[in-house]
Amino acid sequence: MDRLNSLLASPASGWLLAPALVVALQQVVWPAPAGAVLQGVVLGLLTSMVGLGIVLIYRSNRVLNFAQGELGLLPTILAVMLLIESGFPYFAVGGIGLAAALAIGVVVEFLVIRRFAKSPRLILTVATLGLAQLLGLAALLIPRWWDARVSSQRIDSPFDITFDLGSFRFNDNHVMVLVVVPIVLFAVWSLLRFTKVGIGIRAASELPDRASTLGMPVKGLQSIVWAIATALAFIALFLRAGVIGLPVGGALGLLFFLRALAAAVVARLTDIPAVLTTSVALGVLQSGIIWNAGSPLEADALMAAVTAGLILFALLARPRTFSRVEAARAALSMGETRPVPPELRDRVEVRAAIAVLWVAAIALALAVPYIFGPVNTLRIAFLYLFTITLLSLVLLTGWAGQISLGQLALSGFGSAFGGWMILHWNADLLVVVPVAGLLCAAIAVVVGLPALRLQGLYLAVTTFAFAVAASSYFLNTRFFDWLPDDRIPRLPILGRVDYSSTRGMYFVSLIALALALVALNGLRNSRTGRVLLALRDNEAGVAAFGVSVTRAKLTAFALSGFFAGCSGVLVVVHQQAYNGDGVSASGGIATLIAAVVGGLGSGFGALLGSLFFNGTFWWLKGIWRLFATGIGVLAVLLVAPGGLGAIIYQFRDWLLRRLALRHGIHVPSLVADSELSDAVASVPSDPLVLAIDDGGDVEAEVGSGAT
Repeated sequence: MDRLNSLLASPASGWLLAPALVVALQQVVWPAPAGAVLQGVVLGLLTSMVGLGIVLIYRSNRVLNFAQGELGLLPTILAVMLLIESGFPYFAVGGIGLAAALAIGVVVEFLVIRRFAKSPRLILTVATLGLAQLLGLAALLIPRWWDARVSSQRIDSPFDITFDLGSFRFNDNHVMVLVVVPIVLFAVWSLLRFTKVGIGIRAASELPDRASTLGMPVKGLQSIVWAIATALAFIALFLRAGVIGLPVGGALGLLFFLRALAAAVVARLTDIPAVLTTSVALGVLQSGIIWNAGSPLEADALMAAVTAGLILFALLARPRTFSRVEAARAALSMGETRPVPPELRDRVEVRAAIAVLWVAAIALALAVPYIFGPVNTLRIAFLYLFTITLLSLVLLTGWAGQISLGQLALSGFGSAFGGWMILHWNADLLVVVPVAGLLCAAIAVVVGLPALRLQGLYLAVTTFAFAVAASSYFLNTRFFDWLPDDRIPRLPILGRVDYSSTRGMYFVSLIALALALVALNGLRNSRTGRVLLALRDNEAGVAAFGVSVTRAKLTAFALSGFFAGCSGVLVVVHQQAYNGDGVSASGGIATLIAAVVGGLGSGFGALLGSLFFNGTFWWLKGIWRLFATGIGVLAVLLVAPGGLGAIIYQFRDWLLRRLALRHGIHVPSLVADSELSDAVASVPSDPLVLAIDDGGDVEAEVGSGAT
């Protein structure tokens, strides 16, 4: 086993061994003729361009850019519209599109990415997710300039080349891919390897602060990287438009991005030749699966499952070494929501305000079904259930620091298990919910096993692969007969309590949310909650105190899976049908976005995130509906990196601070931050060491050796 790990960890494994294993799997399990293999090579070359962009962005900003494909979509559609609708020459629109791509890359880095330079990598990751939504929306709007719409039409190149290989016909577009892509990849590799710009990019990616101190234009280099990555995405999609056509509806498929991500992961997010060879191997594998599969849907499902397995295999074989910059930038802390300070908790004003807020919230929640109609009542009930799914992310990501893009898939498994038990066993809801929750907890533990070796964004890759595989294959009713496809009845609870009406379903959802919040609060105040918070901030420190890090991580996944599974059961009862199409990988991404936008520090933040994600689609009209897209996500994160919940709690702390000052009450937890900031601001900008004594005073000791 050690010999295998050392072999997989060798430099040759990335660009030679892993691709060879993929091609061998294709030849043995899904053999295909030479024409299909060549078609896979073309597809793999296109994928490698996007994979290389992922590698470049990661090396520059230490973030997985989920908008890599969409960066090239906007200039590609612009070029295609100029070619088809305006009749511009092929090479002219190619030059215009390339110039537009370079400009878009610089603008995106300057206006969006640079604003999150000092933020946790989780925030920047979610910002790229919001950016992908924004760019996808903008790409849909461009054809309106010509009163046209985006379709999957192919474009023709100016050459006239046609040849056959078996039953497959290839043309000049395929030849251009075979010629242009290797040249572009070699040019990028040469730029990074032999030029001063490349040396600066590599140096700035490892130690940005040190590079800036030495006079390197770190921000300018990052702008260059984003421009190159956008240009790579444009070239890939523009060539793809000639081979396959534009994506239908202007949106890229998650499977395309998953293949590019798999190639980048096998390359350890550093090795350019490995990106090329792995992408080509995956393209050949996909062509072989398509040739042998009975339908495109089956081919996509199998490809998603195999690619997810390859990603997991590559990450687990990765050496457990992280640079100090990588470890620091992987921090996931979103800021802890502090309770009311004990010095003010028993004040009459505070107790009265808390009581009024609780009474108002309970009264409003109980009055909803009597104020709103059936449609909005069911919507609000679903909002409560989606909040429970977000609570699972508060526990897993906000507390334990483990990123997951697969919570919606876990909720989907809960829906499937719960619907099956209700249909086949006529099981009571009070039995179905905990049983399905425990089953999803077991699945979550299996999904969380890579967390024992991986951390931060690497874990996000595995959960994303799990979400794609689950939605495409394991939760697809076309492949598994046991998944429920009949109407799910709302059986009386304990044979007595009828909740089949809209009002009854609402109160069941409300009670479920209340119980989930109580359970979450109990966990937060227990030893388990304290261990999870410590695990997020200092894993080595937790181990030093004799706490099992393995058990703590798996406990976090199990608890989050239980919450997500319970939510899934209630959702399938709420909808009275199992909807496999609703458990998509893109929905899992949106779930994480909603949790971050609401705030990962508290249950109240989860409720705000659920309201943001669902309410903007349900109740906003006209141009205001744009707030539900990436525009709203980026706007919220720019204003409040800690989420909407952080704004509310900051306002609460401001009121408490004013109350403490008015009554002369010393509250260190409220005033320490401002005192520290004032003291630091009053000291000259020399090296200093801050020492805070027990009384809260701040002393600055300036010395030549201080750091």
